Amino acid sequence: MKGTQYQARQPDADGVIHYPEAEHQIWSELVARQLTWLPGRACNEYLQGLERLNLPQDRIPQLAEVDAVLMEATGWQTAQVPALISFQRFFELLADKRFPVATFIRSRDEFDYLQEPDIFHEIFGHCPLLTNPAFAHFTHTYGKLGLAATPQQRVYLARLYWFTVEFGLVHTPEGLRIYGGGILSSPGETKYALSDEPDHQDMAVLDALRTPYRIDIMQPHYFVLDSIESLFDIAKLDLMSLVSKAQQLGLHPAKFAPKHCVSE
Repeated sequence: MKGTQYQARQPDADGVIHYPEAEHQIWSELVARQLTWLPGRACNEYLQGLERLNLPQDRIPQLAEVDAVLMEATGWQTAQVPALISFQRFFELLADKRFPVATFIRSRDEFDYLQEPDIFHEIFGHCPLLTNPAFAHFTHTYGKLGLAATPQQRVYLARLYWFTVEFGLVHTPEGLRIYGGGILSSPGETKYALSDEPDHQDMAVLDALRTPYRIDIMQPHYFVLDSIESLFDIAKLDLMSLVSKAQQLGLHPAKFAPKHCVSE
């Protein structure tokens, strides 16, 4: 697992995390910028969840504020974690209906993009949809499957998570809309994902399990759900049998150039 320059901030004895004013300012600017991009691009379920969370725009929210809304809506809550956690811990938390949130925010040097999931990505990008029953159920099911999976199976499951929870699109009567948190927390990808540049494919779980991705580029390929309710249907599938079939068939050809670097 890669290292990171970031360290999660720890709460005081009362469970309150005290962020410096400069970090509150980064949160405020990130939220303000992204709110200008969401209308007509984010799906209604996300926008409804964002309204329900009622996140502060002038400061980083405390996790307890988010937990109160999620618990009432779907029985979920957040879990404070370090900047990086193991796959084992990740699946344990999801299986327990606890969404991991690293309590740090990106530096101004990485304002537009960072590879680590920071509190803006997790809270603003993902938590609004955790108020939605279909999304919450799918994420819980995914966590339970991942917890019981082998390391090799988890590699395939990670692709399904990537093309749904992180970078998923959905058909709506108004056209294509975004529900993936990796897109919704990125102004560049929010605009790009709905353009004519990338490929858009109706969701086929077996294909998603077999499709390579890179975390450091705009996605060349997105999978599109019929509706957010389709996540209930995906959760009912025998996903581990599909993982086994994907392992037998192997990966589709990558739609991007290989990453040239010394270490991963």
